[in-house]
Amino acid sequence: MSSPITRGRLNRLTGQFHEPGREAMYRRDIAPRVRRESCLALCVAALVFGMFAISDYHYVGMGTPLTLLLAMRLLVVASCLVLALMIGRWGDYSRKAWLHALPLWILATGIILIVPLRPESLSTQVTAVAMATMAFYLLIPNLLPIVALASLYLSLGFLASAVMVADIPAVVALRIALLLVMANAVGFFALLRLEKLQRKQYALLQEERSQNQQMAEEIAHRKSLEAQLRRVAERDVLTGLDSRVHFMTRAQDLLQRSQFDKSPFSLMMIDVDHFKAINDTWGHSQGDRVLATIADTCKRSLRPQDVIGRFGGEEFIVALPDTHLEDARMVAERLQRKVAELPVREDMPDHRLTVTIGIAGGHEEATDLPSLIQSADQALYAGKHGGRNRVVMSDEGRAKA
Repeated sequence: MSSPITRGRLNRLTGQFHEPGREAMYRRDIAPRVRRESCLALCVAALVFGMFAISDYHYVGMGTPLTLLLAMRLLVVASCLVLALMIGRWGDYSRKAWLHALPLWILATGIILIVPLRPESLSTQVTAVAMATMAFYLLIPNLLPIVALASLYLSLGFLASAVMVADIPAVVALRIALLLVMANAVGFFALLRLEKLQRKQYALLQEERSQNQQMAEEIAHRKSLEAQLRRVAERDVLTGLDSRVHFMTRAQDLLQRSQFDKSPFSLMMIDVDHFKAINDTWGHSQGDRVLATIADTCKRSLRPQDVIGRFGGEEFIVALPDTHLEDARMVAERLQRKVAELPVREDMPDHRLTVTIGIAGGHEEATDLPSLIQSADQALYAGKHGGRNRVVMSDEGRAKA
């Protein structure tokens, strides 16, 4: 039985599982969802980035700067859409993290290039960079270390471009730096918390699945044990025939069905002759082999619908549905001959196996199974007192060799 999956420890800085195998399993499980969300996020990001071409015209008008801005935006949009298609088809969050990270670097580069191409809109670009940073952390699925590096590249690149191209005062640069630090800190800790929550939820789900599997295995094991116990209770260990209790249950059902259908029903009691002498002379192990051999012979000589069981000791009992007494006597005589024809065992050269059989029958509603068994048992004892190796019918009270 497999041991339950523990929740696992998480890295405090990345939110990932410490165990590489658990982390790889987690990434494989969420890969389809990450592909869908990445494709959607990249398409939205490409649309938003392309829509800002309208503001480019507002700030720079017609001319070379606008052409460069439009070319840059077109390249970024096309790259994001191509990468969205590639991630949707081949993206593997567990083995191709670089493919999911590439759009962040392309978008970050495009945002940074806006500063030298449109320096007069620096104030509005600061807000856009802060929003882009939060989008990197929370909207485009990626691993926390990758997002942190891409966001750091965006912040430092934007700040450097602003200082070099826009020639902003030091105090303004400090304010921009503080804003970007705050945006990165909020985004980092928000994504860290989200990564931890998602992995904890995954670990709990895996633990629940493991417990459910163990429970299912335990239930299956118990059912198997119950089936084994049922077979032990229903079968006689030595002969493989029905046990006495199981036979009584099946025979009672057959008798009730016969009474309902008003069809004949017969019962036979079979006793192995001189069985005590076999045990005393050749031992109990030899007696057990004799019982098993006779039981197998009787079972093979009966119909599929007949029921045979071991009644106790050297006695067997047979229920014969849809069988008149005369037909039951013919069955009993055939059984008697089959047993008598069994080859003599080499270790029992002076003994011939024979059986005595008592028969009773009836289908009237007043007839019950214990009464039939008693009648067949009386006929059996009549046969034993009459010399054994006989078939006796209860309604005739006479033996037939």
